[in-house]
Amino acid sequence: MARIQNWKPEDPDFWREQGSALAWRTCGVTTFSLIFSFATWFVMSAVVVRMPAIGFKFTTSELFWLAAIPGLASGILRLIHSNFIPLLGTRAVISVATVLKIIPMVWLGYAIQDLSTPWATFMIIGFLCGMGGGDFSSFMPSTSIFFPKRLQGTAMGIQAGLGNFGVSIVQFVAPWIIGFAALGTVVGGPQVFTKADPIKGALAVTKEAGIVRDVQVANAEYAGAIEVVRGEDGRIKDVILKATDTVKPIKAAVKKDESGRITEVATSKGVALDVKRNPAGEISDVALRNVVKKGMWLQNAAFIWVPFLLLAFVLSVIFLRSLQLPTRGFMGQFEILSSRNRARTHTWNCTMTYICSFGSFSGFSAAFPMLIKTLYGGFDGAPDPLAYAFIGPLLGGLVRVATGGFFDKIGGSKGMQWTTIGQIAGVVYLVAGGYLTPSSVEQFSGFLYGMLWIFLMSGINNAATFRQYPIVFAYSPAKGAQMLGWTGAWAAFGPFVWNALIATSIDKTGAVNAFFIGCAVFYVYSLAINWWYYTRQGAERYDYGNAGGTWWDALPEAEKERMKRVDLGQPA
Repeated sequence: MARIQNWKPEDPDFWREQGSALAWRTCGVTTFSLIFSFATWFVMSAVVVRMPAIGFKFTTSELFWLAAIPGLASGILRLIHSNFIPLLGTRAVISVATVLKIIPMVWLGYAIQDLSTPWATFMIIGFLCGMGGGDFSSFMPSTSIFFPKRLQGTAMGIQAGLGNFGVSIVQFVAPWIIGFAALGTVVGGPQVFTKADPIKGALAVTKEAGIVRDVQVANAEYAGAIEVVRGEDGRIKDVILKATDTVKPIKAAVKKDESGRITEVATSKGVALDVKRNPAGEISDVALRNVVKKGMWLQNAAFIWVPFLLLAFVLSVIFLRSLQLPTRGFMGQFEILSSRNRARTHTWNCTMTYICSFGSFSGFSAAFPMLIKTLYGGFDGAPDPLAYAFIGPLLGGLVRVATGGFFDKIGGSKGMQWTTIGQIAGVVYLVAGGYLTPSSVEQFSGFLYGMLWIFLMSGINNAATFRQYPIVFAYSPAKGAQMLGWTGAWAAFGPFVWNALIATSIDKTGAVNAFFIGCAVFYVYSLAINWWYYTRQGAERYDYGNAGGTWWDALPEAEKERMKRVDLGQPA
């Protein structure tokens, strides 16, 4: 299908008679597809918190890396996708990118059913899940080129806001969809899910230098059920749980077919003894737990998105169109790194501020479930990570939709300035309040409110960038579109960087405070860039909105034409 020539969204008559209908149709179809792109991108972050409970023996660090790897892939793929729309067109890029995401969903769905699947395999699958985040740098440039500048904040705020609902949807749907055979037996049987809660006051455990020296039954109900095995030196070698009239060790009621695959898991309850050992084999902790075992269809969390991806693919093929843009080929896309019109300086600035906004949003979205599990999962009555993980991304997505039009009025740079200050305040609150090094589960509400505040601020900040960046590169719609893809590419590393640095912070310091302090320092740097170049009075490329005007509005027509010629490599 031939590309559309002479697209003139800034012409009021063209926009009213031809442009508006096609632009909004394109926005609608691509937004629908983007929702499920984001869902596939964050599937791994929803799955990893359940993997230990069905029998996978991965370490906390390995689980953080599984949540991180889709972010690495999405960043790399966004750098590639940021060049596609001007060269290949909206219809071809969005259609192909949508259907390809079926591959990791099907692979993950089958791999999660086999407890022998190695960690390396899941890392490969996680990398492929990154395709769902990678094509964002084709979605946003596409929307940018279809709309006039006065509506770009609104249109892209709607698209990014609704698209980011995919993050919330996958984390909201996952705990529900994995609880029953929603897709029947065609995608496999259940796994055995184990939930164990400590029994308060059951045992009195005495430790010395981190080693258990004595275990006494503190509750008469469990008398006779606990046997302490000691060596000749009197040290404890093992602790054994025995069945009594009142204590029944847990056993899973499982049915298997002739090939040994589980076909049914009956819910069962009982008591289990949790004996932990250090690398030297010495007992470091003992706990008695009430245990529930039941069936879980974790593969559903991946397979559920396949029909939606197929539908999005069909809609893209039927309804999307492509525009012919004045570009200079593939290599010309990298002119945002050249010195022409000070492009390199502003490319760097936009990249830093976008990492501050969307990088934070995507990074914390991917890390949020594991943060909850790691910081508060060891307490009695610990919160279920997936019961809360969807709230932050949902909040961040909603505010994008709600505030995009507002920043068209007042300017993106002002919104970025105030919300970055808000992000700094959120981090300081979490660190100073001790919510990242909790001593009880009662502190969880404070942690949750602090994190939701950061999601709120980063979401609004991100909405402001959609208005700001096309204004910074107002002399070239193609470069303005490519800038959205370029900055989105680097910010898409957020899930990888955030999870990797959190895991490193825990490994090196035993806590996550160092990571959060580092975030605050980076936010301050982003704040300074935005104020100096785009917000202060007389800033180089200020944006005070449709009401207050922009740097581009203030330029004489002759200077505008000169910048356009310079951009295309023509004599000034």
